[in-house]
Amino acid sequence: MTSMTTAEKRGYQQICGANGAMMVIACDQRGGMRKLLASTPEEEAQISNATLGETKADITRYLASAASCVLLDPVCAVPQVVDEGVLRRDTALLIGLDASGWDVSPEGHRLSKLVEGVTARRVRALGGTGGKIMVYLRSDTPAANTHNIALLEQAIADFAAEDLLLVVEFLTYPLEGESKADYTARIPELIVGGTKICLELGAKVLKLPYPGTPEACRQVTELAGDVPWAVLSAGVDHETFLGQVEIAMAAGASGVIAGRSLWKDCISLDRAVSRTKLSEIAVGRLREIQAVVARHFG
Repeated sequence: MTSMTTAEKRGYQQICGANGAMMVIACDQRGGMRKLLASTPEEEAQISNATLGETKADITRYLASAASCVLLDPVCAVPQVVDEGVLRRDTALLIGLDASGWDVSPEGHRLSKLVEGVTARRVRALGGTGGKIMVYLRSDTPAANTHNIALLEQAIADFAAEDLLLVVEFLTYPLEGESKADYTARIPELIVGGTKICLELGAKVLKLPYPGTPEACRQVTELAGDVPWAVLSAGVDHETFLGQVEIAMAAGASGVIAGRSLWKDCISLDRAVSRTKLSEIAVGRLREIQAVVARHFG
């Protein structure tokens, strides 16, 4: 198991709350956020990076200020939230390396993409506490992972050389021709298997989809050992995510990195509407998640 250096531990401490648990607000999405803000593909195409940046600034101002850390992208949100004083001085900043969307191999496998030029040195220059990389993995299909594992290896080595914290995330996906029922049944083994891949590559902090069952959560914790893992929301509704957080934390998770379940129905192209809903609805949801985390951690 790969241990954190002193510098990485310091970065990890900063993305955690006072109780030592991760509580990160994720709003590094671009394509997914456009879909939430628009009702047609044509409207999506008209939403500029600048408009997304304003939405992310509002999420940072009203929601991330109540958490320990925010995860943002270097396309729409950073460095503006730093330069314009939106990000509070005591809120840590993770910067996402992954580009929006994915390419597809001739075999139908998802090929992850990274934002060009965003290295560990660039993350540091942008004021980041650390970086986050997301790749797609199918642990039961080794041929699907070659490209994405190479991206992971490169990023892990780059951040290690810069002695900067890197959070490693992976997502699974259905293969071509795989039924929804078959894919859903495989999720626990796919999350456990993907965790194993990331740990073998040297991941030191993990951001994982809910593993599907309490037993799979316990398997992830056992595999991870001293490597902390946070559960992500994957856009499920708030009540569902609360239950997932309860199970994950009881099984040994070290916190939460949550995005759409908090704010997906609270953002609007009308910033006055966004600000009202973020302050009146999303912050309350965050407090409920924090209460679950606090019962199991600290």
